[in-house]
Amino acid sequence: MPDENALLQEELQKVNWKQVDQYPSVSSCDTILDKETQKACLFQFLTETIQNRISTDTIHILYPELDTISVKVTINPDASLIFETQKPTDSISYDIEVIDSILQNRLANFPKVEPAIKQGIKVKSQFVLPVILKVTE
Repeated sequence: MPDENALLQEELQKVNWKQVDQYPSVSSCDTILDKETQKACLFQFLTETIQNRISTDTIHILYPELDTISVKVTINPDASLIFETQKPTDSISYDIEVIDSILQNRLANFPKVEPAIKQGIKVKSQFVLPVILKVTE
């Protein structure tokens, strides 16, 4: 009779833990069946929503030369979201704590994002998105 633990370990080895079965999703992307198209829809939704909420004023006034920031988005299994400003990679320097504070403030009450699914279980996922700071003239 095969050893249950050995069988379990064998099955766990077959699972690609770097990929999810279903990406996180928002209601506007739910009807898309193609996995890559759904992912693109999610990234577009996240990026546009973040841009719309933070593009209004403060960051541009503080850092007029800043045109893009990188934001790490963490979607937890309980559907809670964490947004973190990443260190700048270009020559423009800025105070991450100030940008992060603005980000947290503006992104409170963010629209619901359903977590990713792996093997039928809701799992944590993280993405780093480039967010262009648009200034409305």
